[in-house]
Amino acid sequence: MSSTNRPTLHTVLSPALLNLYDVNNAIVVIIDVLRATSTIATALYNGARYIVPVDSVTKCIELGQQIDGITAGERDGKIAEGLQYGNSPFEYPRDFIEGKTLVLTTTNGTKLLHMALAKGAGHIITGSFPNLSAVCNYLVQQQQPVILGCAAWKDRVNIEDTLFAGAVVSRIKQYFEINCDATNLAETLYSSAVDDDFFTVLKEKNASHYHRLMGFGLEKDIRYCLTPDVANVLPFYENGRLIVHNS
Repeated sequence: MSSTNRPTLHTVLSPALLNLYDVNNAIVVIIDVLRATSTIATALYNGARYIVPVDSVTKCIELGQQIDGITAGERDGKIAEGLQYGNSPFEYPRDFIEGKTLVLTTTNGTKLLHMALAKGAGHIITGSFPNLSAVCNYLVQQQQPVILGCAAWKDRVNIEDTLFAGAVVSRIKQYFEINCDATNLAETLYSSAVDDDFFTVLKEKNASHYHRLMGFGLEKDIRYCLTPDVANVLPFYENGRLIVHNS
């Protein structure tokens, strides 16, 4: 494929930068490794009917009552007051979540998804290490412009989402036209860590979210969320819901 025919790929390192990119004609990948998009992939992999991502706790509670769904989510890493469950992938094993609907709100991930929708995004998927291969395969198949959107932490760039963006770029870059410093930064971070345990990378880089979740005793969550392909489905946003995309 000649470079002139390749679709573009850009990386948005913070939601605060989203307005600089044209989301209307691109596949937007929402990335919130710790933990929203890892939990979304896990719940769908374990048989959830669908997930409704919402941007406020109040809306989460109201909608959960309307559709008899499980209300879940967090603020600042802890279960938000008024919700039944949190944002840990381990809360959604198959014997609990199969056949059920989940209404989810998180500090960063679901917020970014709604920001993208408000800016006109019409093609949204979610990505995390647990579904890395599904994301990469889909993006290569679609051959459309891509925006890798990092949810970050309250608009501050974070290491784990940038690391995941770099993992995607390293796998699919030959299929895209890349003229984006943020994308190159993400790939550089990933390539420096590619032979390492990503948990160790976050620890050695003194990652802020690593410290936040470790402070809550969530090492098991962090390790799981950094493990490739343990929940390898593609969450696809359609009609207000995240569902498993069947290729």
